[in-house]
Amino acid sequence: MQVLIRENEIKEKVLEGLNLTYKRLVQSKKERNLELIVSQNGKIVRIKPHEVESD
Repeated sequence: MQVLIRENEIKEKVLEGLNLTYKRLVQSKKERNLELIVSQNGKIVRIKPHEVESD
């Protein structure tokens, strides 16, 4: 039981870190007016920074 709680805490912290990194990346792209390049359905897609919401 103790191990499961610890794993959930670690998972939560990792997800928080990923979310923060995503927000910082989008903000940086917006500030420099650079496109985000992502994969959607196996295809490479360029997205304008103003089209992305980062909260």
